[in-house]
Amino acid sequence: MYSDVLIIGAGGAGLTAALHAREEGVSVRVLTKEYPTRSQTCMAQGGINAALGNNGEDTTESHIENTLKSAHGMANEDAVRHLCESAPSAVRWLDSIGVCFSRTKDAKIAQRSLGGASSPRACYAQDYTGLKILHTLYDQCLAKEIEILNEKFLLEILKNDDRVCGASVLNIRTGEVEVYEAKSVILATGGYSRIYDKYSTNSTASTGDGIATALRAGAKLKDMAFVQFHPTGLKKSSILISESARGAGGYLVNTKNERFIDELLPRDRVARAIDEQIKNGQNVFLDIRHLGEEFIDEELPQERKLAKLYENVDPVHDLIPIKPVAHYTMGGIEVDVKSSTCIDGLYAVGECANHQVHGANRLGGNSLLELIVFGKQAGMNAAEFARENDTLTLELQVSEIQNTQEVEVDFYKIKEEIGELFYKNVGIVRTEKELAHAQVSIKDIQSKLYLMGWTDNEKVYNTNRIEFLEFKNMLDICEQVVTQALEIKQSCGAHYRID
Repeated sequence: MYSDVLIIGAGGAGLTAALHAREEGVSVRVLTKEYPTRSQTCMAQGGINAALGNNGEDTTESHIENTLKSAHGMANEDAVRHLCESAPSAVRWLDSIGVCFSRTKDAKIAQRSLGGASSPRACYAQDYTGLKILHTLYDQCLAKEIEILNEKFLLEILKNDDRVCGASVLNIRTGEVEVYEAKSVILATGGYSRIYDKYSTNSTASTGDGIATALRAGAKLKDMAFVQFHPTGLKKSSILISESARGAGGYLVNTKNERFIDELLPRDRVARAIDEQIKNGQNVFLDIRHLGEEFIDEELPQERKLAKLYENVDPVHDLIPIKPVAHYTMGGIEVDVKSSTCIDGLYAVGECANHQVHGANRLGGNSLLELIVFGKQAGMNAAEFARENDTLTLELQVSEIQNTQEVEVDFYKIKEEIGELFYKNVGIVRTEKELAHAQVSIKDIQSKLYLMGWTDNEKVYNTNRIEFLEFKNMLDICEQVVTQALEIKQSCGAHYRID
């Protein structure tokens, strides 16, 4: 099965890349583990940054400055400048294809404040911004007749010498291994914060599959130690309560009803302040009661629904119990100014990629922007590569995925233990001793991997097998995260050393 450009992942980054690659006149195929509308993009509720100045004065230079400051000196200034300078046109493009942004009274795109921003800069659609963008992109792909194949689990990136020539996947529906040939491949597979298990806002699909697969193929990984913890996950479920709630004027209070931090500081600082309160025996709450029911139902309807559903509290009348949890992974596959990896013909975009625009701490509102700006870049450059290069012959024997002969260790239990270990030892605050303990633990688990496997041997919709393959990818990611964390001796953004 052949296409000029093969895209793995159908979130905001993958679908944006698909649309721009198709505009270049090449054939495009998209493969996705789940379904496009279940992508993690839909969890980006707060907004997408662009210096439009529709709600006060703002400049692109201020956006650049805020981004670099939030990144703690770890971002590439040229890449940040490209991101921020491209932001207004990216938002105008989204507006032109039908994203239903909230509007001001004079019909301009509404903008709100998010943490670390010097002006109201985040363009939003109530508190469903990512969801609205994702659905619009999906509609556009359907209209352009771009082929999207669901329930395809990425196994390996295929190469001929040092050049990519396709990918092998496991068809989740049938249990068969399939091969898709292409002149260029774009990875848009998302991040890896689910290594923290129940301490993550992300879906269970955020297991770093694309990053682990790229590593096995010879790609380089960068900044894997930098994991952003969102300050306001619901206490029981870790479900995200959007930063838009604080941007609208919400307070953070402890058990004594004391405010203890400026709610609109960058996320790393706010998360550490909450973590300190909790470790000192305090419960922490988000308070938006003073905003009023009319405002909450108009601007924050999803947050009210989530609080009622998962915490049994109504934020119109009650405090919302929260805790900081893993939310976004700044690290990923190293790419250059063309979104290209070190493997010829392989591109990466979105949370699985490292464009060096987030550094040690991502500025709220820049994740959706990254998808659109670099999605366009990756799609156009992958299309150009496909036009300029011949098809490579792929000679491959497709074989079944082998299972452990006799499963002796329950990997589900191990996965939960890793989540607890990483939240405690590779979490919001870190020490060399705790990081070293986590590294030893991961190596010990890897040495016992031969004792683990799946126990369900059915082929059709074998979720047990998929979850084990995800677990193996997560182990590779865990090793990279803790190894790179040990190499960074100073505190820096999301990597905060208390020793």
